[in-house]
Amino acid sequence: MKLKLDANGNVVLVDGKPVYVHDDGSEHPFDAAATVASIGRLNGEAKGHRERAETAEKALKAFDGIENAADAKKALETLKNLDAKKLVDAGEVEKVKLEAIKAIEEKYAPVLAERDGLQKQLISEKIGGSFARSKYIADSLAIPHDLVEARFGSSFKLEDGKVVAYDHQGNKLFSKQNAGEVAGFDEALSLLVGNYPYKDSILKSSGQSGGSAQNNGKGSAGAKSIGRGDFEGMAPAAQREFIKSGGALTD
Repeated sequence: MKLKLDANGNVVLVDGKPVYVHDDGSEHPFDAAATVASIGRLNGEAKGHRERAETAEKALKAFDGIENAADAKKALETLKNLDAKKLVDAGEVEKVKLEAIKAIEEKYAPVLAERDGLQKQLISEKIGGSFARSKYIADSLAIPHDLVEARFGSSFKLEDGKVVAYDHQGNKLFSKQNAGEVAGFDEALSLLVGNYPYKDSILKSSGQSGGSAQNNGKGSAGAKSIGRGDFEGMAPAAQREFIKSGGALTD
């Protein structure tokens, strides 16, 4: 990656931002101020979720070392203060074990449920919220954010409080605008869309994919008419959106 220079050797600027040329030939202006602002906003959003998760984790510390009923059962088997012979004679061994296991499970169940619930809420808010707030989806895609999430949501994970994207081969997506850092949500989504076989069916007619591939309008969900072959090649969600928008098929 290197700065783009004009014929006089000066750095090329777009809206006051320096333009970088990446190894694949794509060009991206680097907006330092927007990057810093985005980091601050995401940190603020994550703070509330982190505090709720920390509250649940503190409640669980009192039960460190006991993860499930199997651990409790093992602990019962190590007890030395039971008169095993008398219990066997009375036929009470299994009854005592089952009752003890049940008591432990009932005691820990609410805490574990709360912890798991908080974790699911955090993941749902961070990833689902990123789709709902995405400027890339609003500006460049012809389908609503919930359909975009249904198609590409599985490519995103929450790691250390940050939304991270992976390609279809399981490789983490890194930023072209900020070398050495993982791609931000919108940049990662644009890269995924750029490699999507049916990207023309979900891109707006005047938009571009993250891979800088031009959308020629053919098969777009926003087109007024397309060929039947192009329509059949669209994703089901894009087909529904095309029909709803009043699109027509041509043979």
